[in-house]
Amino acid sequence: MAVAHPPSLKPSDAPHALRDASAKPVSDKSFNVAAHGLRGVASLMVFFAHLLGGTAEHIYASNSAYVAAIGPFWNFGTFGVCLFFAISGFVILPSALHYSPREFAARRFLRVYPLFFVLSVLYVALNAATNLYPETNNLTAILAGLTFLNLFAHTEQLTPNAWSLTFEVWFYVFTGAFVFFAIRRPNKLGLAALGLLAVLFIARYPIALYFVAGGLIRLAYDRYDWMRVGRHRLAESAALATCVFISTRGHYDYHWSDFQNAEVPLLVAATALYFGLAVSRNSLTALLLGNRLLRYFGTVSYSLYLVHPYTYFLTRSLFSHAHLFTANVVVSMAAFIVAASAITWILTHLANRSLELWPYELVYHQKIYRSTSQQNAVRTWLGLGTKRFAWLRG
Repeated sequence: MAVAHPPSLKPSDAPHALRDASAKPVSDKSFNVAAHGLRGVASLMVFFAHLLGGTAEHIYASNSAYVAAIGPFWNFGTFGVCLFFAISGFVILPSALHYSPREFAARRFLRVYPLFFVLSVLYVALNAATNLYPETNNLTAILAGLTFLNLFAHTEQLTPNAWSLTFEVWFYVFTGAFVFFAIRRPNKLGLAALGLLAVLFIARYPIALYFVAGGLIRLAYDRYDWMRVGRHRLAESAALATCVFISTRGHYDYHWSDFQNAEVPLLVAATALYFGLAVSRNSLTALLLGNRLLRYFGTVSYSLYLVHPYTYFLTRSLFSHAHLFTANVVVSMAAFIVAASAITWILTHLANRSLELWPYELVYHQKIYRSTSQQNAVRTWLGLGTKRFAWLRG
């Protein structure tokens, strides 16, 4: 239910209303069990996709039976990145509304950059020594990667998996700019220019539609009770089954040419439908992902996502040199998965504590994942009702 406001409240008053509302604790917590748990699930999907897909490509490429058998699991795992994007679309808007533009940018920087920077420097050092990836072994690629300008410099990101982090960062930029031009300093020209840039970005990178879907779900979630507390488990299960079925059928790069395949737009729509139903506190997803183990994986998901390519490569190299990848694929892969998982969990936990949580908590003296809410910030904005964009009409 939207928060009621006096008729005299103008859009220009929104920043003050946002600050006042967000300063008060509310009973409807912004910490969403399903969204947090799905972070962990998505990171595990990508992790196991790399374990299976990497060995299919580099170790057992000649074993057609193995390659065919793990194909659906490999495809499904890579879909975890799209799920990450939808989650980001859902969780970032409250932060942009809650904090000033400067603090929003600073908090996002401390949230993602320390771990990214350390692993990127590690990549640069290793690549300089081995030249395994010559296309990124130059100053232009390094600077573009470190500043998230690689999309525009047409270079690859540095640390493996960080290509998706570039999309995340530019989504933060668009979200922060939207809040600034639409609410904090209403400006028709600025908002129009931003809208054009957003359309051009999506036209060039259609995978960004997952961010849009997550953001729209957030707006609906904070406006309608049925999304926050509804119980739609049959529809939720059907949407999830559709996502799993379609995502296992192929690897999609999300070029517009891919959308000629009807399965691709259907997958985007099914993901949006599933996620919109899953974030309800009474959803089946919230019920299944509310345990402590999956909450932990949700907490370390970012570290796991960036750390595991290194631990995977290390474990694969050790197994290869020790000739532990044998003709008995089942036994070899079982041992490899156990070893890679053990090494990964240890280093992920250390990275999470030292490079992800510690810098943020040192500066802001608060936990990254908190139960205190930023939810009122979104609801206050939505509560402006039909007047919130009255300034656009002059």
